[in-house]
Amino acid sequence: MKIILKEDIPNLGYKDDVVEVKKGYGRNYLIPYGKAIIASDSALKVLAENQKQRAHKLAKIKADAEALAASLKDVALTIGAKTSSTGTIFGSVNNIQIAEALEKLGFNIDRKVISINDSIKEVGSYKAVLKLHKEVSVEIPFEVVSE
Repeated sequence: MKIILKEDIPNLGYKDDVVEVKKGYGRNYLIPYGKAIIASDSALKVLAENQKQRAHKLAKIKADAEALAASLKDVALTIGAKTSSTGTIFGSVNNIQIAEALEKLGFNIDRKVISINDSIKEVGSYKAVLKLHKEVSVEIPFEVVSE
C-alpha cells in the first residue's frame, strides 16, 4: 500500500515522502491517526504542486540546518551525573540532559532530534547524533563526569 506521510516518522520516512507500507499498518494506524494519507493519483498531483511551491522554503530550511550543524561541529559537552564509587551512574544520561546542556551554551535544540545509540550508565566519553534535517546531521561528542 502506498501512502504519503504527513509528518516525520522514525524508521519510515519524512514528511511528504511516498512510502510503501503493509495494509494493516497504513489503514489501522497511520491513516486514522492523521500521520498519512493514501497515495491516490489526485493526492500525488497535489503533493507535487505543493512541493514545487515550497521548494525555495525547503532550501532555506536546509541552509539554516547546515549553518547550525557547522556551528555545532566544534561543541563538546560535559554532563555531570551522580555516580557510585565504581563509576556507575544512578539512572542514565539521555537526550533531555544533552538538550539542556546545549541550551546552556545558547543552542535551542529540540530533544526529539537528538539520538544516542547506547544506554549511558557509566562515566566516559560518548557521541550523540543530532538530525537537524533529513539530509543534515551532526555528531556531538560529550563526556559524562561524576558530580
